Amino acid sequence: MSGPLKLKKANPQRLRSLGLSEAWLQQQIAADPTLLGLGDLTVFQREKTQPTGGRIDFIMSDALNETRYEIEIMLGATDPSHIIRTIEYWDMERQRAPTIEHRAVIVAEEITSRFFNVIRLLNRAVPLIAIQLSAFQFGDEVVLQFVRVLDTYEFGGDEEEESGATEQTDRPYWEKRTPAEALSAVDAIVSLIAAGGSEPKVTYNRTHIAVGTSGYYFGWFFPRKIATHCPVRFKVGPDQRAALVTKLEEAGLEAENKGQSSIQMFLKPEQVKQNPGPIGELLKAAEQWSHR
Repeated sequence: MSGPLKLKKANPQRLRSLGLSEAWLQQQIAADPTLLGLGDLTVFQREKTQPTGGRIDFIMSDALNETRYEIEIMLGATDPSHIIRTIEYWDMERQRAPTIEHRAVIVAEEITSRFFNVIRLLNRAVPLIAIQLSAFQFGDEVVLQFVRVLDTYEFGGDEEEESGATEQTDRPYWEKRTPAEALSAVDAIVSLIAAGGSEPKVTYNRTHIAVGTSGYYFGWFFPRKIATHCPVRFKVGPDQRAALVTKLEEAGLEAENKGQSSIQMFLKPEQVKQNPGPIGELLKAAEQWSHR
C-alpha cells in the first residue's frame, strides 16, 4: 500500500517567463476550448477583423444554449484599453447577430482591482466574464489553470433558422467529434421523417445539424463530445406546443419548452424507435410549421 500523498508547492509563473507567447496560448485554447471552463464550445471565428480595424481573438459558440462568446486574451494584467476593446467587440457582434445571446470574455494572467472598479461603474450592464489564467511548470511540462473570477450573467432567443448562418461542414466532421450513438439519434429522426412520406433535408454545420424537408428547417441537433444522448430542438409554433409536450411526457419522454415556439429534448436512438407515434406527431407539427 502506497504512503500518504506528499504536498508539492507550486508558484504560478507568467507564460512569457517560460518562453511561451500569447499566440501559443491561443493555439492551446483553439485546440481545446473546454480549457476556459465555459462548457463545450465551438470556435466560431478566430482573429475576426472588426470595422474599427482591430481583431477579436475568438468568437466561440454554444449553439445549444444559443450563446456566443466574444473572447479577448492577453498576457499580463488587464488594462483599461483591453477592457474597452472587449466591450466594443461584444457590442459589435450583438448588433450583427441580435437574435442570440452574447457574452464578453476577458482572459488575463492578472485581473486588477481597476478592472472591478470599471465593471462596478458600468453597473453590470454588460454581460462580462473575467477568467484569470495561472501557469505552473513541472519539469518539462506546463499546467494551465483557468479560474472564472467574475461573471455578471447567470448562464443558461429563437433558433438560427438559416443553415448558412454558421459555417457548413460534413458528416465526417461530426463522426470525429461526437459519439456514434448521438449521431444515430439524428439518423433515427431522419428515418422517421422519411417514413412519414417526406424527403428529409439534412445540413451539417460546425455548431449544429439542421433538419427539415421542403420548407424552413424545423429541427436542430446539438451532438456533444461526450454525451451519448443528443440534445435537439423542434420548432412547432406556440399553439400546439403544450399538447405535444403533454403527449411526449405521457410516453415517458422528457420534453421542455424552449423560446417562444420550440420544444427541446435529449434523445437516444432507441427512444425514437420505441416511440414513433408521439415523436412522429411532433415531427408532423414541426413540418407543418416550417411551411407557414
